[in-house]
Amino acid sequence: MNVCPECYSVYGRITPLLNPEDCLRNHRQYICSTCGRHICAAVDESGRFRALFPMRSLAIAKLYLRSAEVIFQRPCGIYEIESKNGRKLYKIFSSVDELDSYLKKNKDKTCTTRQPLFETIRYKGCHSSQLRMISAEEVDTYMKERREESKEWREK
Repeated sequence: MNVCPECYSVYGRITPLLNPEDCLRNHRQYICSTCGRHICAAVDESGRFRALFPMRSLAIAKLYLRSAEVIFQRPCGIYEIESKNGRKLYKIFSSVDELDSYLKKNKDKTCTTRQPLFETIRYKGCHSSQLRMISAEEVDTYMKERREESKEWREK
C-alpha cells in the first residue's frame, strides 16, 4: 500500500474518525490534492482544533498531521507524551518550544526523548480551495466512497 506523500495516509477516506458525517457537514475541511482525503481543520473560538487533541496512537496522530501543518503553516512533529500513571498519548506540536510550554502547563506529563516520533521536514503550502466547508453533495459522495473503502481498513 502506498502512503500519500501529501497527507501521510494509506487510506484516502479514513477521516474524519469521529462522527464523520457530522464533521464533514459542519466543520471546515482540508482536502488533500493528491488523494482527496478530507481532514478536519475546524478551529474553535479558543483556537483549538482536532489536530491538537491528544490521540491514542501514532497512526491516528499521523492522520491529522497535515491539518496541523496547514493551520500552523509550518512543519510539525508528533511526540509521545506519558502521564504519571503510565498512559501514553500522542500530540502534534509545531515546535519543541510548544512541546515545552505544554509540559510546563501539564506537570503530570512527560516527553522523555523530546524528539518527534514522526515529523515533516518542510512545509508545503496549500491552495485556498483545499481549506473550506464542503457542499452537501461532496459530503454524500465522500461518505459513499468512505463506506466502500472502509471494508479494507476496518478488517485490519
